[in-house]
Amino acid sequence: MSTIVTSNVSDGTLSIPTTYVTNGSAKAWVNFDGTGTVAIRDSLNVASLTDDGAALYTVNYSSALANSDYCLLGSNKYTGSGTGLSFVLRNVTTPLTASSSQVFCAPDFSVSATDNPIVMLDVKGDLA
Repeated sequence: MSTIVTSNVSDGTLSIPTTYVTNGSAKAWVNFDGTGTVAIRDSLNVASLTDDGAALYTVNYSSALANSDYCLLGSNKYTGSGTGLSFVLRNVTTPLTASSSQVFCAPDFSVSATDNPIVMLDVKGDLA
C-alpha cells in the first residue's frame, strides 16, 4: 500500500490544509430503518445495529474511535402523534464507548417513545 503525504489539498482554485479533511470528516454515519427488524440502508464504518427497545438503538462501529469523547449528530423521521418534533439523543444512562453508541429517538415529550422509519446518525471524532 502506498502513502501520499501532503499538507494541503487543492482543486485548482481553493487550497485547504489536509487536517480539515482528516479532522472534519465523519468517521462513521448510518441511515437505518428503526421499525420492525432494524435494517441499515447505507453507512460508513458501521458494523451492525441492535434494537434495544422502543426508540432505543445501539450503533456498533467497524473501526473504533480513539476515545469516547466524540460528537454525535442525529435526526429522524417522526411518524407518531403530537407536534412531530423528534430528536436523536445519546442515551445518557449508557456511556459512549469507542466502539459503539446507544442512541434514543426522543419524541416531542408529549407522547411515549416510538420506533421511527428513518433514523440517521453522524459521528465526528478521531479514529483509533
